[in-house]
Amino acid sequence: MVNLLKKRQAKQTGSVLTTFAIATFSLQILVLILFIIQGLNIRQLSLRKPPNFVQMIDGKTPTATDELERHTESISLFVSKTMTAMFNWSGNLPPQNIEEVAKPKPDPGIQVRTLKGGNRNVTTSTWIASFAISEDFRKGLLSAIAELTPPEVFANNSQSITAQLVIKRLYPPQKIAPGKWRVSMVADLVQTKRSDNRRKVTAFNKDLLVRAVDYFPYPLSENSTDLQKAIYSTRTDKLEIYEIRNLCLIDEYNSPDDQTKQCLNNKSNSNFLR
Repeated sequence: MVNLLKKRQAKQTGSVLTTFAIATFSLQILVLILFIIQGLNIRQLSLRKPPNFVQMIDGKTPTATDELERHTESISLFVSKTMTAMFNWSGNLPPQNIEEVAKPKPDPGIQVRTLKGGNRNVTTSTWIASFAISEDFRKGLLSAIAELTPPEVFANNSQSITAQLVIKRLYPPQKIAPGKWRVSMVADLVQTKRSDNRRKVTAFNKDLLVRAVDYFPYPLSENSTDLQKAIYSTRTDKLEIYEIRNLCLIDEYNSPDDQTKQCLNNKSNSNFLR
């Protein structure tokens, strides 16, 4: 009788331990599944593109939009800012503090390879602004600007030359495809010789093709140079210029519909064409 009771107790104990082991194993499997699901969700969040924002001109809080949509004023401001920085040649480096505003540092220029095979300098501001150009177009554009830039821009004497892009009119962006726009610009490139203020005015009328691009805001370290910060800031607009064409003006710029027509009979419109 005693042996029978002992066997029954042992059997009950074994049954409880088996049930406990099965329950514990099932709980571990459930926890593992939850960890896998959570890991997949975190990975999807890490791969998700950051939301794009419209840059409001009036200082209002930006609002999230479609990833290819941009505000027309933001596009116009981007084009104006980029082209002005690219073609304003003062012979000095952009000031980084109050002292440099009063006493600017001379710009040594940055050497690039020209289309003819030689080496010429472009201004530092031109080189920085060129990072707002698409990578496949940037190299050729810099080469063309290098040939256009007079060496006297970098001379620290009475023979030095400055240049300024005077934008007369910037037409509203015309959407040509999802995330792509055409912006027509009527401008003059005015070069001035400092010794006698003689000026050379060159018409600079262009059609600029702009497109929306992704931008991932990687943080800069505290040891980043001013040049690195400036280059980094050119991509924050989430826009880039990927082509520049010559613009044909008809009746000056009084008729927006006719004014953006290309000069089909102009056989030598190779400037800044890609």
